[in-house]
Amino acid sequence: MAEVLYTIDILRLAASTAEWPALTEPHGSVERRSPTCGSRIRVDVMRDGAGRLSAIGVGVNACALGQAATAILARAAPGRDATALHAARDALAAYLSGDSDSLPDWPNIAHLAPARAYPARHASILLAFDAAAAAMDAAEAACLPDRAHG
Repeated sequence: MAEVLYTIDILRLAASTAEWPALTEPHGSVERRSPTCGSRIRVDVMRDGAGRLSAIGVGVNACALGQAATAILARAAPGRDATALHAARDALAAYLSGDSDSLPDWPNIAHLAPARAYPARHASILLAFDAAAAAMDAAEAACLPDRAHG
């Protein structure tokens, strides 16, 4: 039998997304939507001089699992670079799909492990990680000098 999906920890995490309000002038901002369930998650990022995430804001319109995944992402993302965010997203996708038996090395990610048995929830869970990686890419692209004029 599958594990309980909506645990008290998932519900607490889901309720905490307001801790990361939208940023007023982010270096990068990306919204992702799941065509499967309609969940939408926007991630705003600021980068420091070394290219690491220094501030994050989120906007979430998703199920409790999508909200919880967003909180898990937002709590541990500061200090990480785009490469780390891409790696976490890819590792989480591989775990959820069954291509890997290892959860990503990310604090509190184990709370999402029961969702592996529910493929219809995978897209919503991955949205925040995908949006954060893409937002960091957008921030990096925005900081590159204009080569056409340079």
